[in-house]
Amino acid sequence: MSTAAVPARTGQVLADLLPASRVRDVALVLGGAALTGLAAQISVPVPGSPVPVTGQTFAALLVGTSLGAGRGLFALALYAVAGIAGVPWFAQGTSGIAPSFGYILGMLLAATVVGALARRGADRSMLRMAGTMLVGEAIIYAIGVPYLALSTGMSASAAIAAGLTPFLIGDALKAALAMGALPTAWKFADKG
Repeated sequence: MSTAAVPARTGQVLADLLPASRVRDVALVLGGAALTGLAAQISVPVPGSPVPVTGQTFAALLVGTSLGAGRGLFALALYAVAGIAGVPWFAQGTSGIAPSFGYILGMLLAATVVGALARRGADRSMLRMAGTMLVGEAIIYAIGVPYLALSTGMSASAAIAAGLTPFLIGDALKAALAMGALPTAWKFADKG
């Protein structure tokens, strides 16, 4: 394998390009939580579903991918804990535990996994980024949909119909956006 085929910054995520310090890491975690909270306010109700379409999942995956597994996990954990404690930054300005809380739990794991994949170079090309986003989305749904079923008493098929199916097109669009954004950011970083 030629050295030209290996990314110049293997083992790094975008956040690692900033000068290393505890202040940087704290700022990134706080910023990741805030970004997720702001993105959750981009919210459109879905008829027949207690789960709205939001920018929250996209932000959570972007945070995990750009900050890495550890900082991504801490950012999403801060987002979840603050929301449970009453900060109204869950979807539609809510807080506390709701039937859609399983998706937030899924975001914690997804941010960690996509962050680990990004550290291995999964955010460097469009194709790998598409796969990374699909893995992250699958994790979110794998936790969110069963939680929705259990918390509402829905059958598995009803939870899939209310908590997965209406979101597939939007998630494909979010994945396409990420496919372009992160590899492009790396191209600019490698030129700098």
